Amino acid sequence: MALCFLLASIQAAEQGLEPGLVNPGYHEQPAWFKESFLDLAEDVAEAARAGKRVLLYFYQDGCPYCARLLQDNFGNRDIAKKTRSNFDVIAINIWGDREVTGLDGNTLTEKQFAHKLGVQYTPTLLFLDEKGKPVARLNGYYPPHKFEVVLDYVAGHMEKKQRLVDYYRSRDPQPASGKLHEEPFFLPHPLKLANRPKGRMLAVLFEQATCEPCDELHGDHFTRRDLVTALTNLDVAQVDVWSSEEVTTPAGQSLPASRWAKELGVRYTPSWVFFDDQGREVFRVDAWVRPFHLHGIIDYVATRGYLSQPNLQRFLQHRSEVLREKGFKVDLMK
Repeated sequence: MALCFLLASIQAAEQGLEPGLVNPGYHEQPAWFKESFLDLAEDVAEAARAGKRVLLYFYQDGCPYCARLLQDNFGNRDIAKKTRSNFDVIAINIWGDREVTGLDGNTLTEKQFAHKLGVQYTPTLLFLDEKGKPVARLNGYYPPHKFEVVLDYVAGHMEKKQRLVDYYRSRDPQPASGKLHEEPFFLPHPLKLANRPKGRMLAVLFEQATCEPCDELHGDHFTRRDLVTALTNLDVAQVDVWSSEEVTTPAGQSLPASRWAKELGVRYTPSWVFFDDQGREVFRVDAWVRPFHLHGIIDYVATRGYLSQPNLQRFLQHRSEVLREKGFKVDLMK
């Protein structure tokens, strides 16, 4: 079955993938990133004495999203200044072998530490307060205008006043259509997501009307035939994160859509949460991804690739290598 999906991916590449980005390799990090001995208790204490907080930046070489963070976000003078003034940024290679002493005093390699924290995306950004407690976590790339909102939230100690999702919503400056888009492959409402057909996976897409990335998802990603074809291997349900409409969840609960989104910890739109036929969450995407990566993630879930390869990056890397070996030019950012 996995081979069938791989062949489908290859056919899709033949039809639509454009030439472009290969492996961009290592990207130089800003000189103002902290040169740390990776003793996180010491780093947190040192930052606190300087009136700052710690920002852990998990990366890997050859990651185009890391390149965007470094070039577009930290290449923005105002964002760089704000970050330098309020945070000590510490880079951690998710495949690295340097030793990291965690806040619990235990020492692990970088890759073991990243695995322990469940890092699946690069970049992943973990913001720590003065006691080393996580204040916010960004799983994947956030474009500059959205990233800056999170910087302001953490730097301003706003977690003492309101949740990030509420602050984020009130501050989001990006113009959007104000429309909740519909697609013909969405499940009908009201949503009854319990008692799944045996072997059938479920993708729940959490959106909201005022959401520029949601507009992009529908106006770009869902116009790509290969990606939409891959989605036919799943049932797809759309949930408005602010709706009061009753939803029967995969676990059999009946509750308003907004409450379900809150209980799942959905804080970014669009977010994808994938469930198996037993109603168990198996994976989620709560970051901005280009169509190539979203297609790969759909295959990762639909083929149950997560069962044999728990690390998404390894799966996507292998998928890209196979496509290239077959002679297809893969652009990770298309």
